[in-house]
Amino acid sequence: MHIDQNISLKPYNTFGIDVNAKFFVSVSSIDDLKYVLTLQDFPNKLILGGGSNILLTKDFDGLVVHINLKGITIISETSQHVIVRANAGENWHEFVLWCLENNFGGIENLSLIPGNVGTAPIQNIGAYGVELKDAFVSCDSMCIQSQAMKTFTKLDCNFGYRNSIFKTEAKGKYVITSVDFKLTKQNHKLNTNYGAITSELQNMGVKSPTIKDVSKVVIAIRESKLPNPKEIGNSGSFFKNPVISKELYVTLQENFRDIPSYPVSENDVKIPAGWLIEKAGFKGKRFNDYGVHKNQALVLVNYGNAKGEDILRLSKLIQKTIKRLFSITIEAEVNIL
Repeated sequence: MHIDQNISLKPYNTFGIDVNAKFFVSVSSIDDLKYVLTLQDFPNKLILGGGSNILLTKDFDGLVVHINLKGITIISETSQHVIVRANAGENWHEFVLWCLENNFGGIENLSLIPGNVGTAPIQNIGAYGVELKDAFVSCDSMCIQSQAMKTFTKLDCNFGYRNSIFKTEAKGKYVITSVDFKLTKQNHKLNTNYGAITSELQNMGVKSPTIKDVSKVVIAIRESKLPNPKEIGNSGSFFKNPVISKELYVTLQENFRDIPSYPVSENDVKIPAGWLIEKAGFKGKRFNDYGVHKNQALVLVNYGNAKGEDILRLSKLIQKTIKRLFSITIEAEVNIL
């Protein structure tokens, strides 16, 4: 383990923003992590995982701690289920593929989501009718202040829509080191009713889909709509889908008859943020080296050498416009630093 100086964080964030860390260290063991967290010479620390849900707007004048804990282990199993532990530094999509190769079902709908396993519970990643919490059992974490280990159960995590305890009262207090998942070994319960999964399976002529079939379709759909971060810098969905009252929704229908909605409760509905952004005229709009993706209005992109401030300014313009046109506040899903 070595602490480097003046390291560019461009390879460590999917937006591809070129900012520097004054100090940088990559940790690959629990002991290394414990040691680094005790270093009093670096009071200002930034914990960095896969860099897929972060927008860096300036250099970091402190120590960036890159979590590079690797390893996948089967903890226990029965004839029906298996408990799998994945360490925090494992790439999420590669972990999904590993599960598929072992015929472990439950997270196939979450294929191709960027980022690492350790950051997945923080925002309760989700796609195509499935959320991380559906397969989540627990996660082990290290307290940043005391370096004591703590296990968070599903109940402890208080999962919500793109939310968890790690974004609220435990924010900035723990480093997730591993995550345990309960997956099926047979009689997999497929979720194919969301989006275009069913129609795509029909187009492929698949009548009895497997978990691999579902994954392939999800990957194809995502690739058709979302830019590859290795080719165009982005963090996936930049904004959360807002939840509004049915009363406001009915009012909006008077001027926007095609406004889509999904029921959340008796009094609230969820509106696709992508629809709002597209309706406001931002879809495909480009400003020099940054803009809104042409196929998915939820995705803000760095076409080359954009600065984090550029993308942040664009996001604020979108938020302001949505508020003016629809009286709806949309929140950033991405962490801004």
